[in-house]
Amino acid sequence: MCKTVATGGPVMYSQSIIEEATSASRTLLNEIESKVLLSEAGIPVVETKLATSKQEAVAMSKKAGFPVVLKIVSPEITHKSDVGGVKLGLKTSKQVEAAYEEILSAVKQKYPRAVIDGVSVQKMARPGTEVIVGMTKDLQFGPVLMFGLGGILVELLKDVSFRIVPLEREDAREMIREIKGYPMFEGFRGREPVDTSVLEEILLKVSKFVDDHPEIKELDLNPIFSYKDGAVTVDARIILEGDAVNQT
Repeated sequence: MCKTVATGGPVMYSQSIIEEATSASRTLLNEIESKVLLSEAGIPVVETKLATSKQEAVAMSKKAGFPVVLKIVSPEITHKSDVGGVKLGLKTSKQVEAAYEEILSAVKQKYPRAVIDGVSVQKMARPGTEVIVGMTKDLQFGPVLMFGLGGILVELLKDVSFRIVPLEREDAREMIREIKGYPMFEGFRGREPVDTSVLEEILLKVSKFVDDHPEIKELDLNPIFSYKDGAVTVDARIILEGDAVNQT
């Protein structure tokens, strides 16, 4: 997917993002960069913008529609919630202004020397069953895809399945059905059922994305909110190979 930019020519967003990161010797892509790459690969994500001031955050929030979520954007901070870098369910401009200041204050207190790009703004997604899709590289087998229950449950339950990239549709189908939490997708105890065919498509698209970008060392889509009528990636992280950075 190409997009015409102001410089006058078609530029592959994914390529320009990766090139910019490697030229700056960065291996960690921020949430916004990661979501752009995933969106181009056909993976559903919540649209996310970068605000560098309270005024921008308010304007973006109004455009996105309340309630919104604000999150710190820094190449040095991966666990944003742990440092007070996330504010959920903001319903007014005043709440956005206050949250913006609170996020920066909390992060600067814990990481006074951290580089801060700004604060991301996104519409708060409708709650759903949380799942995770991840990828790491095995020294012997190469890229390995992971699927499981997401959010904090992935660390608590470790209910996940694995397959080697590239995936076939049957691989994706089996990954989803292998986890112990699969009954949740069928509407366990009155929960909304999940359209697992959408999750299969996400797994297949992530597999192709990873296959097409060998410079990617690791990625996490967590959480993905899954519904009876779709799914959307709420947060994402991509890490590049160190060798790719060192060669630039």
